Amino acid sequence: MKQLTIISGKGGTGKTTVASNFIKLASNQIAVDCDVDAANLHILLEPEIKKEEEFIGGAVAKVTGDCINCGKCEEACRFDAISDSETDIKIDELRCEGCGVCEYICPTDAIELKAEKQGSSFVSETKFCTLVHARLLPGAENSGLLITRIRNTAEDIAGEKNIKLVIIDGAPGIGCPVISSLNGVDATLIVTEPTLSAISDFKKVYEVAKIFDIKVFACINKFDINLENTKEIEEFCSKNNIEVIGKIPYDDKVALTLSRKKFIVDSKDSEAGLEIINMWENIKEYLYSE
Repeated sequence: MKQLTIISGKGGTGKTTVASNFIKLASNQIAVDCDVDAANLHILLEPEIKKEEEFIGGAVAKVTGDCINCGKCEEACRFDAISDSETDIKIDELRCEGCGVCEYICPTDAIELKAEKQGSSFVSETKFCTLVHARLLPGAENSGLLITRIRNTAEDIAGEKNIKLVIIDGAPGIGCPVISSLNGVDATLIVTEPTLSAISDFKKVYEVAKIFDIKVFACINKFDINLENTKEIEEFCSKNNIEVIGKIPYDDKVALTLSRKKFIVDSKDSEAGLEIINMWENIKEYLYSE
């Protein structure tokens, strides 16, 4: 079994579009949507949920006893999550990091750390394969932990069914969700575009991927909107042994096709769709090799 994570240094580069079309083109695969903060892979794959589990994240502080409003917890909280009122203290759960200092220091044991539901994880079936995905509640954290859970679930299913390929739609950026999406995979495909912000973020996320000592591929989406910047990306890839598996041209059919919940690879007159098929052919041999 091999695992491919598709990531991007910034949002909006076409990462999920590439991931969803790869999932359609693949065989003997399972899909994982690790962009749990803003999951959207399910929109195109239209899954039927077969199993749902609650995700209990990190604990936050709550006032459960008699508060004497001494102010010790407010003074000790380094995250400014505690403020006082005329009667007792108030805890901002969005600021609370669950460190437990307030619970420890409270002289009346009025504060308690409590873990609550922060989201849900799902195992679903699509026309193409099983999809393991999740959804965080608004303002919830610990997305890295949730990503680890759904990846473990996908690996267990792949092992049970002798599935050869796990395709992971990772999160954008370089933070905890990306790290959790890359840990333990065989290869990553970085989707970028020839804009200054995308180039900067592409270089940053490559540095993250390099830490995991995995095979790095790249594709340049809308490469023809700025050929000079595309050349800069190609030169960077050449210097760092990154294999560019494709350059997708700008194609206004992509947005129209996505709005209809269709796959661009099914559009025979789409240059972008044909290039994504070509990209899949370029990477397929590596993904299915032993």
